[in-house]
Amino acid sequence: LVSGNNVTVEASKKPIQPRSKMIFGNKPTDGGYLFLTQEEKEYLESNEPYSTQFIKPVLGAKEFLHGEQRWCLWFEEADLDELMKYPLIKQRLEGVKQKRAESDAQSTRDYAKYPHLFRQIAQPKSGNYILVPGVTSERRQYVPIGFYGYEVIATNLVNIIPNGTIYDFAILTSLIHNDWMRLVTGRLESRYRYTSTIVYNTFPFPNTTDAQKQKIENLAEEILLARASNAGMTLAELYDPDKMPEDLKKAHSNLDEAVDKLYRPQGFANTEERLAHLLARYEQLIKAEKQSKAKKKTKQSK
Repeated sequence: LVSGNNVTVEASKKPIQPRSKMIFGNKPTDGGYLFLTQEEKEYLESNEPYSTQFIKPVLGAKEFLHGEQRWCLWFEEADLDELMKYPLIKQRLEGVKQKRAESDAQSTRDYAKYPHLFRQIAQPKSGNYILVPGVTSERRQYVPIGFYGYEVIATNLVNIIPNGTIYDFAILTSLIHNDWMRLVTGRLESRYRYTSTIVYNTFPFPNTTDAQKQKIENLAEEILLARASNAGMTLAELYDPDKMPEDLKKAHSNLDEAVDKLYRPQGFANTEERLAHLLARYEQLIKAEKQSKAKKKTKQSK
């Protein structure tokens, strides 16, 4: 229970404030034929060296959290007719084509004619992106998130913020954002299911000065440095409450305190205070948005 008005947080297709957009990663719908184990990668490269240019590291939530290595065939810029000249590649593409042709969904069956492409493509063509796993353990105080370059392919089992900034990273990894996530998110069994529409888009970001923003970015860098100093541990281990290293705990605590004080100078004593403040702010933002839409509608009618 949280003190305040009886506010219902509703899913939103876009952020309630101007900010970077969060989207799903790339959806393959390929029957597994566009993915490679390390052994399959080595076999394909050895027997059809032409394929090497199209083999990219790929991350879903499992690979991201547990540091597992996986590969995919990424043919976005390739010519299908040229690809079909190579027997091993052709065999995989024929598998994709057949799987899609057998789908109950007409849109997927239609996409059988593009067997070399992921069914839905959201991959940035340059820069870095922030990765947020779609599902994460309820034991964690923080949802682990990270930065990756555009050459690392993200699947639809994660959310991404193309060209996300270190400030975006800081706010999303803060305790106040994670408290909000726990309040509004759905669940897969008992695990948290992070989605942009109900968690990210509805979260009230704080207002900041340039100086405040710089401080927050510096503290976020300390978290990344603490992770790097414990490089032998996976993110799943780093954010396991029983294994979390002291330097990482301290870095998060410093950031949490600073982000709390962006919302109000005295910060917050506990989760209940944070959520009460966020819900009140959310209510204000939604009200302002409705008033803005009403004014635009009035002007248009005139």
